[in-house]
Amino acid sequence: MSGRLNSLPLALKTKALKMKIGVFDSGLGGLVITKAFIESMPQYDYLYYGDSRHLPYGEKTSGRILSYTLAAMRRLIARDCKIIIIACNTATSIALRYVQQRFLPLEAPDVKVLGVVIPTVEVAIENGARRVGVAATTATVRSHIYQTELHKLNPGLAVTEIAVPGLVPAIEDNDFSRAEAVVRACAPGFANCDSLILGCTHYPLLRSTLRQIMGEKVNLVNPAYETARELKSLLERNGLNNDGKQNYEGAMHEFYVSDAANKFKNFANSILPYGVDTTQLIHIEDY
Repeated sequence: MSGRLNSLPLALKTKALKMKIGVFDSGLGGLVITKAFIESMPQYDYLYYGDSRHLPYGEKTSGRILSYTLAAMRRLIARDCKIIIIACNTATSIALRYVQQRFLPLEAPDVKVLGVVIPTVEVAIENGARRVGVAATTATVRSHIYQTELHKLNPGLAVTEIAVPGLVPAIEDNDFSRAEAVVRACAPGFANCDSLILGCTHYPLLRSTLRQIMGEKVNLVNPAYETARELKSLLERNGLNNDGKQNYEGAMHEFYVSDAANKFKNFANSILPYGVDTTQLIHIEDY
């Protein structure tokens, strides 16, 4: 259920902070964010949980999404994660506020939880953008979380939110021809947008296709980079950043899924900078 990263540069083996960071997503899309974390902060231990049994979250009811998210939080907290990133736009839009305001104070007041929405909105309106598109799941669009947060920064901003059902299953099935067809079908709705928020952690896997379709002038906002920057800032603000006083023996990364463990492991090995030895199957209902 874990893999030791023996191939890290020698300089990084001289120091490390012994704490575990949890990452939760509805499937394999959150690996894009995990990759950004590992590349920018490789000295930490990461525990990933992908609820692949219940994807896509975007077509589920808000009650189901909240239930799955709380179960995942309990799973990660039970594994001693002190910081958790909900690397799922749908779960962030539906469950993050409840988790932060009601769940954590009662069950885990020493744990901090971040989402992926807030870190992206400021980037979307950089360079004077006036028209922002949001490609997301049905549930995320239904919540209007991106529109709400964008209008807090600029009430006059034109925001176009479009649900893209079918895109996550196509990506999970590794059917990128089908995924491209879905993208091309919705692309006209984003005509004249200055920025396009990739409002699902799966979507950056189609970045090159989106670039080809949308053109070079559109700013494609990838939540992975901005969430990694926000996580690094959180660690520094709370005195949890690597201070160089502890010995580094190799970061331990653990991977759990609720279904299709071999499929997940193969995909993880295709995009992560270090090999994944094992992916363990667990049932979220146990939590």
